[in-house]
Amino acid sequence: MFRFRFFPALALAALLPAAMSACVQPLTLAPSDAATVLAHRTITAPNPGLPGPLAVNRLYYGSGKDKRRPEYRDSIAYRTATVNAAPFARTEPALAKSRKKYWGYDNTAFPLNARVWYPEGNGPFPLVLVVHGNHSMEEYSDPGYQWLGELLASRGFILASIDENFLNGALRGENDARGWMLLKHLEVFRALNDSAGKPLFGKVDMSRIALMGHSRGGEAVAIAGAFNRLPAYPDDATQTFNFNFAIKSLVAIAPVDGQYTPADRPTPVSDYNYLVIHGSHDGDVSSFSGLIQYNRFRYTRPGPEFKSAIWMHRANHGQWNTVWNEKDNGRTSGRRLRLDALIDGEEQRRFGRVVIGGFLEATLNGRDEYRPLFRDHRTAGDWLPPSMYLTRYADAQTQWLATFEEDVDVTTGSVPGVRIGADSLSTWKEGDVPARSRTATFRSNAATVGWNNTPAGADTTTPRWPARLTVTLSDAARQTLRLSASSALLFTVGSTDQKPSVRRVPRDSTQRDSTPKSASTARRPAAKPTAKPTAKPTKDTVPPDFTIEVEDARGRTARLPLSAFGAVRMPIESYIYRRRGRDKTAFPTLAEPVMQTYLAPLSAFAAQTAEFDPAAIRAIRLVFDRKRVGAILLDDIGVTTMR
Repeated sequence: MFRFRFFPALALAALLPAAMSACVQPLTLAPSDAATVLAHRTITAPNPGLPGPLAVNRLYYGSGKDKRRPEYRDSIAYRTATVNAAPFARTEPALAKSRKKYWGYDNTAFPLNARVWYPEGNGPFPLVLVVHGNHSMEEYSDPGYQWLGELLASRGFILASIDENFLNGALRGENDARGWMLLKHLEVFRALNDSAGKPLFGKVDMSRIALMGHSRGGEAVAIAGAFNRLPAYPDDATQTFNFNFAIKSLVAIAPVDGQYTPADRPTPVSDYNYLVIHGSHDGDVSSFSGLIQYNRFRYTRPGPEFKSAIWMHRANHGQWNTVWNEKDNGRTSGRRLRLDALIDGEEQRRFGRVVIGGFLEATLNGRDEYRPLFRDHRTAGDWLPPSMYLTRYADAQTQWLATFEEDVDVTTGSVPGVRIGADSLSTWKEGDVPARSRTATFRSNAATVGWNNTPAGADTTTPRWPARLTVTLSDAARQTLRLSASSALLFTVGSTDQKPSVRRVPRDSTQRDSTPKSASTARRPAAKPTAKPTAKPTKDTVPPDFTIEVEDARGRTARLPLSAFGAVRMPIESYIYRRRGRDKTAFPTLAEPVMQTYLAPLSAFAAQTAEFDPAAIRAIRLVFDRKRVGAILLDDIGVTTMR
């Protein structure tokens, strides 16, 4: 028989905070190494995240009759036509009716509205468009990039924050419309710039254009980049295109990927400059989805273009937009997300100012002195907030030796004449890299390379020959690569917490086995089971550093540690939810394998060994001699030219 026990109200009130506290995940942050990693800024150019010398002006353009947005009705400097987006933004009839009642128009008459920050002066100035992503359609998102508009205009750029709030809310499958709308706004700027009397006549440099987007807008800029060069809409070729704008650069801020697939394929984008940024504590797009677009981004010809992906520890989804702020899960964010784990919003935007400002200076203004920031974030030093970062990089000059995409043979490189061999590894395999989401991957193969140099048997003191992986180049491959002292090696490496077992030592067949056959095959007494350890295993905190060894055609070698070219860390775990155990339930790993690109100039190796010839490299070895037991993810081995 059950007995019910009733507690007085005061007793319940006393118990409730304790019960709630037991359900809350303790604040858990990975120890930061920022004080060391960001201690030595090497870029000597001015900080691109600080305001420039130009006065900032502002204007609105729009339909002039928007019933919800008075700034686009009463304050416009230029009236725009509406556009028929129905082929790209499909809406269910019931939903279409309610949305038309709210907005006063449907997808056949979308307005072209934007708020514009522009510099004082004659110009012409580079043009940057930024577009928000999905949010409550009643809480307008386009004002949230004022922090970028004021910065960039003061530095000589025109920035327009595009209104696409009418695509927000409950719509799905509309990201192609978001990208198409961006290109229609470029048509507006072409008109604004083309004749006397218009507000921006002669001020817009239509040969230097960048598109930037946040969340779904981050995917939209890639779609716009693809549509810009296509003759027609892939899903309905009766909708013809004739854009062909001089877009140089694309910036994706915490983007989604794959919500639109042209002709049922991933959006193909190539030959632009591309920057994608993401935060470890993103409570909306919880995986670094922009890496999927980054991985399939290709360069088909040599040029100055480059791509970079930067992951920021403790950044969230919403603080890139001052309207959204911490509301990654809408109004319930404070109850669901661990908001006290986030970096301060202004510090997150300080990072955004530096990397976006530097990227636009490098790619629209040709300021190559800012390019090192995207190869190695340490070069920016104290410009960046004191947090931890991971950086990926490649450029149009890169020639790939091994991307691990071409086949299932671990010994083949990506170009003729390149072979991969291993000695004494415990783990060596290729496979797709899983993202943080349980159902997603980064759609990019990498090699898992593990080693255990622990002495076997009774000898626990004699060091074992360290495991190694070797990339060899044939004479023909070296001639094709045309290496020189201005070349650099690229390695993309991710740390893991794997601990491979002791590798087996192959039996030496040259030694005679003196053990009688009968003795060697006799049944031996069963070993007593080893007692299970009672102590909790110590967490591995030793980063998987290793030695990079290069050998030239005459056998001369030069060696440097990987850590000479960037920070080497153990996996960085992130807890984003308030509820205890929620992260471990939601994600297969607490540390997403974003990986880090290390750029190793051959001139650094030549400085170590005077006789070493960088132009005649025949072997590149990764020697795992700096940590006894460990494993890494290895991807995208290549060579490029330092700029």
